[in-house]
Amino acid sequence: MKYIRYMASNKEHVGIIKDDIIYDLDYSCIIDAIAHEDEIDINESTTTHRLEEVDVLPPTNPSKIVCVGLNYKDHAEELNMELPDEPLLFMKPSTSVISTNSAIIYPSTTNMLDFEGELGIVILEKVSPCDDGTCNVAYTIVNDVTARDLQSKDGQWTRSKSYDTFCPCGPVVVTGIDSSNLNIKTMVNNDIKQESNTKNMIFSPLELVKYISNIMTLNPGDIIASGTPPGVGHLDVGDTVVVEIDEMGSLVNIVK
Repeated sequence: MKYIRYMASNKEHVGIIKDDIIYDLDYSCIIDAIAHEDEIDINESTTTHRLEEVDVLPPTNPSKIVCVGLNYKDHAEELNMELPDEPLLFMKPSTSVISTNSAIIYPSTTNMLDFEGELGIVILEKVSPCDDGTCNVAYTIVNDVTARDLQSKDGQWTRSKSYDTFCPCGPVVVTGIDSSNLNIKTMVNNDIKQESNTKNMIFSPLELVKYISNIMTLNPGDIIASGTPPGVGHLDVGDTVVVEIDEMGSLVNIVK
């Protein structure tokens, strides 16, 4: 199913989306809705909205976004780098999260703003270091926006990855799909910049969950940005960047 979080009539809602029609659900967050997926009943009395009539919100309120660097074989090949033995991790703060159709703000402190389209892994249940790392997950789209010149200057990645608006995600959370063979594409002003498939990942989503949860507790709603394919490039003010992944639609943002 495809779940969406949105504003309608000045109130937050969670719904299921089918063919651009949103069916309102009686749950306060997407994680709760997914936990009761088998009980969901869409019928003629269910309140509906057209997608264009609502304001889409970020799909979850993550306590953290854990990101993975260099996790596509074709990206490593592009950079002429050896495949890593372990996932390379960094983090983005929850304050960097924005929704589809929200603006990415180009900071005055950088001269090189980059896009990185990625598959996002949504944690559905608490996973602690003492657990075996297995859990149910869902998926979304993430754009790991990066101030590339600051990343090079600082020698570590916190500042370059953490500005407000640097983590667009959504528009939906999807359950029940096979994440091992999904096409992923990033476009800037309708020009294709990135195009690959999750089958090129070095570490699978479930391998990432197991590895990361042995380091830190993953909370429901947390997001793992699973790495970007080749073709990362720059953004300018006025650009429209779109990340598309099979079965998830499009994450659309304008740079301001």
